[in-house]
Amino acid sequence: MPDPTKISVMIVDDSSTARRILSDIVNRGQNMEVIAAVADPFEAVAQLKRQTPDVMILDVQMPRMDGITFLKKLMVQHPLPVIMCSSLTEEGSKTSFECLENGAVEIIGKPRAATKEVMHELELRIHDVIRSAAVARFRSRSGSLVSSRSEKKTRPPAFVPRAKLSADEVIPPPRVDSYGKIPVTAQKIIAVGASTGGTDAIKVFLEKMPENCPGIIIVQHMPEGFTASFANRLDATCAVRVKEARNGDLVEPGQVLIAPGSHHMMLRRAGNRYTVEVRDGPLVSRHRPSVDVLFRSVALNAGRNAVGVILTGMGDDGAVCMKELRDSGAYTFAQNRESCVVFGMPNEAIKHGGVDETLPLDQIGPRALAKALG
Repeated sequence: MPDPTKISVMIVDDSSTARRILSDIVNRGQNMEVIAAVADPFEAVAQLKRQTPDVMILDVQMPRMDGITFLKKLMVQHPLPVIMCSSLTEEGSKTSFECLENGAVEIIGKPRAATKEVMHELELRIHDVIRSAAVARFRSRSGSLVSSRSEKKTRPPAFVPRAKLSADEVIPPPRVDSYGKIPVTAQKIIAVGASTGGTDAIKVFLEKMPENCPGIIIVQHMPEGFTASFANRLDATCAVRVKEARNGDLVEPGQVLIAPGSHHMMLRRAGNRYTVEVRDGPLVSRHRPSVDVLFRSVALNAGRNAVGVILTGMGDDGAVCMKELRDSGAYTFAQNRESCVVFGMPNEAIKHGGVDETLPLDQIGPRALAKALG
């Protein structure tokens, strides 16, 4: 019988190697366990008749029934939080985002042989994503937000990060008097951070933006290989231009730059204009890209010319440096509890005193735009 104090996980993947690696990773996680690892959706259905997991990890591409087809059926007949596991291919990432639009809460890359450091970072991400999914609210096929865990089950433990590095590892902390030295410029920018549930939240936020809005820079926690597809999907539906950021890109009106997976993104000043620096580095607040790194760079280089936004997500990435951003003169917004998939990052930013306004998701875009232009 599953341990009621642990997050129970079902793995559905046609690769026996992937099932073994994922099972080993999950079972090493604190307060989580694999209760079933099966090869296809048909076996998963049989298992679901006997036991319901708190979280399912679902492969995107399988021979007998693909992940998106099964997900659609699952969200109608047996809704539960699903994490998509996808290969880093164009087709794999495309289907993964279709799954997110149909109720999945997160994406992880298909585990494969790699260096010890890469495997360690993958393990950290998988553990964090499972914890996020276990407490997340997810959208069923009917469109309503559904709580992940039954009220009768023991809730998972509070998120306790291990060996978490701060933004100091990438950018020196600001001096007390540094904010007053930021040169005045007419150019305004909007900086956004998000995690679990953020792909949908960012879409809602950007669809409120006109084609001549101030430049927008975004960190969304996402694996390498998926951010380009995410940017392309947004570019096709929004009035603004959206692209995955490259080192040295200008931050321009009407354009959105999304930090590439596995790389930090920082704002830099180039005369009276802004550029972004994209670089490697250690995990900060357990993430790369890190919202804390982005927000500190914006505080140091834009100050009161910026607007900061923190959206749905697990953990506390962005909380400390959103306070620095607000102290620099920027105006800041957080998504409210009721509209969040996970009210973790916004809540921590509020607790740290870094938020001027807390609003429902559909109101943040217009208010952020008004503050940037005001």
